[in-house]
Amino acid sequence: MRPAVPSERSPGAPLGAAALVGMCRRSATRSEVGEHLEELARLLASAGGRAVARVIVDRDRPDAATLIGRGRAAALHAEATRAGAAHVIFDDDLSPGQTRGLEEIVGLPILDRAALILEIFARRARTREARTQVELARLRYLLPRLTRRWGHFSRQAGGIGGREVGETQLELDRRLVRRRIGWLEKDLARIDRARAERRKGRRGAFQIALVGYTNAGKTTLLNALTGAGSRAEDTLFATLDPLVRRWTGVPGATVLVIDTVGFVRNLPHGLVASFRSTLREAAEADLLLHVIDLSHPAWQDQAATARRVLADLDAGERPCIDLFNKIDRKVPPGQVERARRLHPQAVFISATSGLGLPELEARLRERARARGAYVASAEAFERGRSEAP
Repeated sequence: MRPAVPSERSPGAPLGAAALVGMCRRSATRSEVGEHLEELARLLASAGGRAVARVIVDRDRPDAATLIGRGRAAALHAEATRAGAAHVIFDDDLSPGQTRGLEEIVGLPILDRAALILEIFARRARTREARTQVELARLRYLLPRLTRRWGHFSRQAGGIGGREVGETQLELDRRLVRRRIGWLEKDLARIDRARAERRKGRRGAFQIALVGYTNAGKTTLLNALTGAGSRAEDTLFATLDPLVRRWTGVPGATVLVIDTVGFVRNLPHGLVASFRSTLREAAEADLLLHVIDLSHPAWQDQAATARRVLADLDAGERPCIDLFNKIDRKVPPGQVERARRLHPQAVFISATSGLGLPELEARLRERARARGAYVASAEAFERGRSEAP
C-alpha cells in the first residue's frame, strides 16, 4: 500500500478571495508588472478564486526574509484585510523562509505563482498520467516547505513508516513525503515507457505538434483541422494530456496533429520535470506549429516564453511555423502589420472563423510532401494514439 500524503489544503478546495502582489524592480515598468498581475488574476480564476486587491511594490532588490520588506508586509496585512482577502498570492516565486516570514506578518495563507499553477494543474488532471505528474510536482514543491504547521501526515499513512526512536513528527512527515515521491517516480517511469511505445507506433506518420502559450487557441485549431470535437475552453491550461488526431489533408499519407499542454511564464521547474515525457511529443514531432495569440497585448513576451521552453526541451531547432491566431478579434491598430514585418514567413489565421486556414493547410501539405511519401496503416495510428495508460 502506498503512503498517502495530504497537503494543508486539499487540491480543488475553493481558493476564494485573494490579494495579488507583484514587485516592480528597476528592470520592469509598473505597466509590465500590472500585465503580470492581470495574468495572475486569470490564473486565480482558473483555480476557482477571484482577485479582490492588486498591490504593486516598488523595490530594487528582494528582501531575503520577506521579499518585500517587513514594513511593506505590515502594510499588506492592512490592505488584504480591508479587501476581505482569504489568501495573498505573489507573482514572484517565494523561498520557504520568505513564505513563513510573510505569513507571520500578514496573518493570512501565502501562495506564490508556482503554487497557484500547481493548484490549477491538480484541478485539471484527469488521466492517471496527468494525476501522477501533478502529484509528483506538488510533493517536490512541498517537501522543502514542510513545517509543524502542516498536519501530521502519519495519520493518513495507513500504518506505513512508523516513527523511529528519536524521530520528530516533522522528520516523519518528510520521510513519508520522500517515500511517496519514490513511488510516484517509479510509477511515472512505467508510464513513460508506455508512452514511448505508443510514439514508436506513429513513426510512419508525419507528426505536427501544436505548441505555444496557454490559451493561444491550440485546441480550437486542432478541432478546425481534424474535426476532433475536443472541448476548447477560454481558460488557462484547459489541456494537460496530449491529444492525437488524424488530418486528412494529404491523400495517401497519414498526418497526425498533436495538441500539447500550454506554456506559461515562470512555469515551475518541478512541473516541467514531471511533464517532460508529455512535452517530449513536441521534441519528437516532424513539424511544430507555434500558435500565438495576436490579440493579446503581450504576445511578443508570450511567444518568447514558448521559445525558451522549447529550447529547454531540446525542441528549439525543430522545423517550425509561427502561426498568429485570433486575428478576427479586436487587435490593437498596427499590431498585425508589425507582426507581419517581424515574422514574414508566418501564417495569420482565426481558428474559430476559419480565416487563413486554407493557406495554413497548403503549407502543411507542402511540408508533408517535402519529407517524402508517408503511408502508415490505421493499425499503426491506433497503436500510437495518446490515450491514458
